[in-house]
Amino acid sequence: MTDITSPRLLYLKGSLFLLSGSIAALLLLLESPTLRTAALLTLSVWCFARAYYFAFYVIEHYIDPSYRFAGLGSFVRYSLDRRRRRRRADDFPLD
Repeated sequence: MTDITSPRLLYLKGSLFLLSGSIAALLLLLESPTLRTAALLTLSVWCFARAYYFAFYVIEHYIDPSYRFAGLGSFVRYSLDRRRRRRRADDFPLD
């Protein structure tokens, strides 16, 4: 499967994500219409957005410029590989 390159389809995809998330949030708030539920939902969405930003932008621009983000799966593989490389380096110190 190739990447979507059409700006029109990309805007449609983004709009569908926004619509789906809004409907899910609305349904959760209708099921439990409390200020606490709204606050926890807001905090959850904000934290997941920041975690995604970290995986996407912070790693690539501030921590490891050789890393290229290709999705959350690539971030998981990158994280696991970094741990393995660090453990191997600890097993064989250079000094």
